[in-house]
Amino acid sequence: MTDLLAVLVEEGMLLESARGPIPNCAELVAGEPIRGSWWAHPAAHQIFDVINALDDSPDVARLRLINGKITLVHRRVWPALSRLQSSFPPEALARVDEVHTASGRHRAVSVPFAEWLPDAERRAGEALSADEAAALLPGCLRPSPGPGTAPRARSRPRPRSPRR
Repeated sequence: MTDLLAVLVEEGMLLESARGPIPNCAELVAGEPIRGSWWAHPAAHQIFDVINALDDSPDVARLRLINGKITLVHRRVWPALSRLQSSFPPEALARVDEVHTASGRHRAVSVPFAEWLPDAERRAGEALSADEAAALLPGCLRPSPGPGTAPRARSRPRPRSPRR
């Protein structure tokens, strides 16, 4: 877990298990690309343990930030997200908590950004320029050059429509 936490600190964020424009925890733990579900991989128990240990850290937030997929985000980039929060849909910055119901099932609960972001990180975000904040994020989330400032979060180009 310590090695993956160090990777998360350096990268700022990792996808939990989905494929996308940044590395994912499941494949980093497995040490190889995973075809199909990671639950069927020989390292599934280790993957599960590492993901849960990261999730339990007070320095990690689970968001649906990149392509709507669970993204583990380290505290060091929370100020950047705070500074650029108007560039993201609110649901992308909502923390996703897993709760256990009385029946034993798991249920995902969304906690709005303003409710989970600590005041210290909010204040740190206010001290950043937009350019400084963007530099802390992976390229796929940095504002696109040009007149618009919406972050780019697509991992693949849009399909081209057939020519007629």
